[in-house]
Amino acid sequence: MSALVSRVFMNGNSQAVRIPQEFRLDASRVEISRNEQGDLVIHPLSADRGSAVMDVLSGFGDEFVALLEEDRRDQPPLQDRERL
Repeated sequence: MSALVSRVFMNGNSQAVRIPQEFRLDASRVEISRNEQGDLVIHPLSADRGSAVMDVLSGFGDEFVALLEEDRRDQPPLQDRERL
């Protein structure tokens, strides 16, 4: 693995690092962590991260949503309880 020296600078209140063209990322978001040696590790996140959850949620039909809304309407009234 080759290494290059780059520049660290301030961007507003955030510290930023110029990423040379050779290491350009094909991502708009990254996950940053620090390993045991103290090195920063930048891992690109795919644009569709989290879309699996949305795919599952979109699989529920209108009937299921209507049942959830009906159940929500039929909630018992709030109980009067002693303040803590």
